[in-house]
Amino acid sequence: MRSLLLLLAALAFFPHRVGAQALVPVTAPSLETELDPQLWRTPAQRQALLRALNHSLRYLQSSQAVKAYRNYPIPGVTRERTRRSLLRFQTLLAQAKTPQALEARVKRDFIFYQAQGQDNRGTVHFTGYFEPVYQASRRRTVEYQYPVYGLPKNFSRWPKPHPTRAELEGRDGRGGQLQGSELLWFSSRLSAYLVQIQGSAKINLLDGARLSLAFAGSTDYPYVSLGKELVKDGVFQPGEVTLPLILDYFRQNPQQLSAYIPRNQRFIFFKTTGAGAPAQGSIGAPVTAERSIATDKSLMPPGALALLEAPIPDANLQKRTVNRFVLDQDTGSAIKGPGRVDIFMGTGELAGARAGLMSDDGVLYYLMAK
Repeated sequence: MRSLLLLLAALAFFPHRVGAQALVPVTAPSLETELDPQLWRTPAQRQALLRALNHSLRYLQSSQAVKAYRNYPIPGVTRERTRRSLLRFQTLLAQAKTPQALEARVKRDFIFYQAQGQDNRGTVHFTGYFEPVYQASRRRTVEYQYPVYGLPKNFSRWPKPHPTRAELEGRDGRGGQLQGSELLWFSSRLSAYLVQIQGSAKINLLDGARLSLAFAGSTDYPYVSLGKELVKDGVFQPGEVTLPLILDYFRQNPQQLSAYIPRNQRFIFFKTTGAGAPAQGSIGAPVTAERSIATDKSLMPPGALALLEAPIPDANLQKRTVNRFVLDQDTGSAIKGPGRVDIFMGTGELAGARAGLMSDDGVLYYLMAK
């Protein structure tokens, strides 16, 4: 799905460190907080984790997973071991009566593989993404003039390099080569662009119907962060950029959209799905709020169980360092290298507010059964 991420509109990404070992087995860590306390305090979180586990297990049985693990570069990490690890964790989660009991069994039965990060010391940068809810129209109107597009039928035969973003959608977001392939129309160019950055969205149509937009394909260009471009031009200083700040800037300076949006040549195409269809990760499984993460799938094991420790905003938008079991079920064009993780925060306004605040360092471990 998404595999482009909303928060990444605000952030530059780290360069890939070629040749480094992305995961290294380590001694089970001593964590600063109680092991995933939400599993015990909030029953819905336990159910969410179980759903995410089942989504990964179904994926690991697929031909897609067989192909993904065929040349996986980390010794000892295989599709079958990843699948067995999830089954073992399911059993432990069902049997454990306290967080302390679960932690003891996990440390006894699993080997921890730490993501080495971009500094080779385990520092991983965490951001958040979410699935927004937008209003749109099936037809162009005076108010709804900015489209998103379906995948052209002959896309697989397009010569490379692909057309630029400006050639495809026009310099002002309308009237380019894709005329006739519009799926839906939005009331602002920024909204139509953000749907591309997010890679999926829930849509409330003007006629009262509801549907979802899902990722269908993209042009063959690297992702360019608008946040990074604004910093490069001196609009903002490094380290001060946040998603709300960027959105406010473009809402106050809409004429600048034509200057910055075309710098991101990567163009996303969509397909429509049913209103209740969940957001999908890159492995073809639904993503689960606070339990699914996006990583560089050339380095990290798809569908695998992981444990993160990082600051995450709560429902009151206060950041708290937590540790949490998660499943690696997604990726993103700007999620490159062993030091980048994006956490799916859910659907809607609150999820977006929480995701927009996330830009912090933490640690990440993958759990493989002994």
